[in-house]
Amino acid sequence: MIKYNKWTIGLLSGTVLASTLVAVPEASAAVEPIKVSAEAAFVIDNETNKILLDQNGDESLYIASMTKMIPLYLVHEAVEAGTISWDTPVPVSEYAVAISQNYELSNVPLREDFTYTVKDLYEAMVIYSANGATIAVAELIGGTEHAFVDMMKAKLDEWGITGYSLFNTTGLPNHYADELGNLYPGAPVDEENKMTARGIATVADHLLDDYPEILETAKIEDKIFMEGSGDEIHMMTYNLMLPNQPYAHTGVDGLKTGTTDASGASFAGTAVEEDRRVITVVIGAEDNSVRFGETSRLMDFAFDNFEKVQIAAKGDAVKTEEPLAIAKGKEEEVGLVYSEDVFVVTPNTDEELKVETEMSLNPDLLNEDGQVEAPIEKGTTVGNVTLSIEGDDLGYLDGSQNEAAVAVERTVEKANVFVLAWRWIASTASQGWNTVTDFIGGFFN
Repeated sequence: MIKYNKWTIGLLSGTVLASTLVAVPEASAAVEPIKVSAEAAFVIDNETNKILLDQNGDESLYIASMTKMIPLYLVHEAVEAGTISWDTPVPVSEYAVAISQNYELSNVPLREDFTYTVKDLYEAMVIYSANGATIAVAELIGGTEHAFVDMMKAKLDEWGITGYSLFNTTGLPNHYADELGNLYPGAPVDEENKMTARGIATVADHLLDDYPEILETAKIEDKIFMEGSGDEIHMMTYNLMLPNQPYAHTGVDGLKTGTTDASGASFAGTAVEEDRRVITVVIGAEDNSVRFGETSRLMDFAFDNFEKVQIAAKGDAVKTEEPLAIAKGKEEEVGLVYSEDVFVVTPNTDEELKVETEMSLNPDLLNEDGQVEAPIEKGTTVGNVTLSIEGDDLGYLDGSQNEAAVAVERTVEKANVFVLAWRWIASTASQGWNTVTDFIGGFFN
C-alpha cells in the first residue's frame, strides 16, 4: 500500500536551486532478502537500476558463457555504427572451425569453405551459445580474437565495471585456446573469465537498454541453423525458463546461461511483468534445477515485494521554496517543471519510509555568479532531481542514481539595457558605490 505525503528535500552543495517539496510515497526499505543457493545473486530493476537484492555481488567469480553478452553488445554496436551489417559475410578461421568442431562444447559446427552472415552466427550465439560462431564474429570485428577481447575490456572500463578478468570471447576455460595455440598473451592456462554478479547485471542492463531487440532472438526456443544449406543443425535454447521449457516462468524472454565446471550453472535472466522489467543474476548454482529454480525465486521476490510508483508526470510543477532566479531576464525568476514522468521503485509494504530528492543545476548553464542567464527558452532542461530512498543500503547499480530532468516552464527573454541599468543602479545604491568607474563598470557588466 502506497501513501503520499510531502517531505522537505535535502540540499546539495554547489549548484542547488533550493530546498524543495514534492509529493513522494511512504513505504518500507526493510524487505527481508531471500537466501539463494548459489555463490552469488543479484537483482535490479531495469528501468531505474534500483538494486533489489545483493548476495555476494562484488566477488569476482567464473562466468562461463555469460561472457558472450559483451560480444553481443559489440556486434550490435558495430551494426549501428555501420562497420558491419547483418548480411556481412563472415570468414571463418582455422581456429574458429577447430573450436566449433569440438562436440564437448556448445557449438554449431562451422566450415572454412562455407559462407555465413553476421546474422547467422549472431543467432547461433544467442540461441545456442555457439563458441566457434562467437570467435568468428569477434575476428571479423576485431581482426583477431585477442584484439576483440581488448575491445571487450575497454567497454567494461567505459561502463565502470571492475573486478573482472577476460581472456577470450566465449567464457571457455583457457586450456582450449592453449591447445590450439591461441592463448591470450599472458593468460594462465588453468584460468577462465571472471566477473562479479554486479558486473554481469551491469552488462545485461546496458544490452537491454541500448539494444532491446536482442530479446526477439533470445526468446526463440528452437531454430534450424543454416536451414536449406545442407549443413542444417537444430538449435535448442539453453534458457529453460522460456514459455515451453521445463522451468518456464511468466514473463521470461532472455537472456544468457553459462556453464563450466568452475562456474557451475549460472544464468543472467530477465522477465517483464506489466510495465516492469527485472534483471537477475545467479552465479555458481549446482545444476539446471537450482539455477533456474533460484532465478524463479528471485523474479518472484522482485515482483512480489517491490512496485513502481509514479510520483510526478511530465509537465508537473517542481514545487520549490523559491523559483529559479534568472539573471538579466525580463523576468527575474521562473518556475520549473518535470521534463519526463518520474518513477521510484519502492517496497510495497505498509511501513513508512521517506523518499528524498535533491535538485542540482547543470553547471554548463551557469554564469560566473552561479546563475542561469536569459534568454532561455521554454522547455530548456536546466538540471536534475535525484531520488533516493531513506535508509536504503543497496542503492542503484554502480553508483548511478534515479534522476529526472527538470526544465523551465516558460520562455524568459533578455531584458533591455535600460532595465538592466536600472536594476544595477537600484542594487548598487542600496550598497553604496565609491567611484564613477564602479558605476560604469557595473552598468556594462
